[in-house]
Order: sequence, then C-alpha cells, then structure tokens
Amino acid sequence: MYTHKTKVRVRYAETDQMKYAYYGVYAQYFEVGRVELLRSLGVTYKSIENLGFILPVVNYNIDYKKLAFYDDELTIESTIKETPSIKIIFNYRTLNEKGEILNTAETTLVFIDSKTLKPCQCPDILTNKLKHI
Repeated sequence: MYTHKTKVRVRYAETDQMKYAYYGVYAQYFEVGRVELLRSLGVTYKSIENLGFILPVVNYNIDYKKLAFYDDELTIESTIKETPSIKIIFNYRTLNEKGEILNTAETTLVFIDSKTLKPCQCPDILTNKLKHI
C-alpha cells in the first residue's frame, strides 16, 4: 500500500450558488491527487503516455460526508492498496484543515495500449516502483 497527500485550495469558481465546493469538482481534485502520487514515485502520466499507454477512468464512486467552502485548504489522500495489473485502483480521502473527512472515493483506471486500444498490463516501471517502497 502506498499513500500520498496533496494540498488543494477551493477556488471561488469551484463553488456553487450555495457557497459550497461544487460536488463535481472533486473528480478534478482526485486527478491532481493521483497525478501527484505517481510523481512522488518518480513516474509521471506523461512518461506512461510516452511508453504507449493511456489510462481512462472506467469507474468513479464517491461518498460525501461534509461540505467544503471557498478558500478552504483541503488535503487529498490518494492511496494505491493493491499492485496494479490491467487496472489500477486509487482510493481517496478528502480532509479539511481540522482533519475532518469530507468524503471518500475510489477511481478505477485501465491500462490501454495506445496503438491497439486494447487493455494491457501495467507498465513495469510502475509495478517495480511500487514493489520497492
């Protein structure tokens, strides 16, 4: 298991008429979290793409518990619990500055060969990094 924490701040444009962080913005926050998790391992999305892989999200689930507001600093905890195979599953927790859990979520992404557009195994560069942490 590997966890990485990323800070994001709720921007004014990300709030709705009720002054809360709009529910749909969390998908973007989670993307930031997983990109930074991979970067912390020394692997970037760009390097994965350069190796001939694309990573579409095929499943996204979220459970909302509390609200976030404009200018709140949030911590996105992104976790990989299992060694990736054809798919990679990221789990998330969003916490406010008090450490309260605002939501929990999970995304499933599939490794796709960019030439054949067929599912394929996770690149060795990523599995090797995860084995050595």
